[in-house]
Amino acid sequence: MSEFKVKFRGVRGSYPIANKDYLKYGGNTSCVEVNVNGHLIILDAGTGLIDVGNELTEKYIASGSEVEQRKPVNATVLISHIHQDHIQGFTFFRPLHIPSTMINVFGNVSYSETLADELANLLFGKSFPLDLGDIAGNLNIKDINENDVVILRHDCSPIIKRIETEHDTIPENDDVVISCYRSYAHPQEGVLIYKIAYKDKVLVYATDKESYLGGDKKLVGFARDCDLLIHDAQYTTEDYLDSYLPKQGYGHSTFDMALECQKQTNAKKLVFFHYEPSYNDEKMDFIKEHYKNISDKAVFAYEGLEIEL
Repeated sequence: MSEFKVKFRGVRGSYPIANKDYLKYGGNTSCVEVNVNGHLIILDAGTGLIDVGNELTEKYIASGSEVEQRKPVNATVLISHIHQDHIQGFTFFRPLHIPSTMINVFGNVSYSETLADELANLLFGKSFPLDLGDIAGNLNIKDINENDVVILRHDCSPIIKRIETEHDTIPENDDVVISCYRSYAHPQEGVLIYKIAYKDKVLVYATDKESYLGGDKKLVGFARDCDLLIHDAQYTTEDYLDSYLPKQGYGHSTFDMALECQKQTNAKKLVFFHYEPSYNDEKMDFIKEHYKNISDKAVFAYEGLEIEL
């Protein structure tokens, strides 16, 4: 039960791609599956979430010949922000439509709006045949912020605890502790950067954030010495600084920015993530070749990539 496994389900940014030239790295948008000490945690609900749901539904059906005998789907979903590429797989997540399912969703839109209301407005009602209240499964949507930690324990619902000292962010016994902070380096309401800690292992998920001159010092402090840093790497430096269509201010980092963050945080492993949708397999292979001899700690995300901490 003490595993800490990460599987990449969607690694593309902005919008999904269905094209034969994108088969190697994948065309689904942001979704990372984390299995840690028996808990299923899903980072973002892009189109990569759909396959996760299909597999969970198959396992649910196979777990018993009678509905009463089947093992319910239980998952925690962490939403970084509510731009389309990070939530568009949510309504097609099949376990939501099974009555025994329990899904706890955490995130934060702003200080004046709730995540539940915004998901209801964006994903359901007029844009989907069902309203949020028509979902058969048990859906619990909660707002959190950087003053909170979410504690996952067996045989009880997630616990939201206010951080009083730094010790509150350190897991005890078999607890899995989730913490976050809001980066404003992404339009319009910023993005939540997540940390998942279990025992002495730490994963940091930093998508959809642009870096700064000299690095993002808040992220460096948050992710220092982590075991795995998943970092936005949407653009090459050349595209980011392009004279005709520069990407500065778009809220995304370059591969070089991600690599600099890895160096400053001393992260044991870096995963480049959230690729520009116009970068096909040939382009991605070219970029990968460029970075091959620059760092032995950086890997390129692709759909199906699995990492064990």
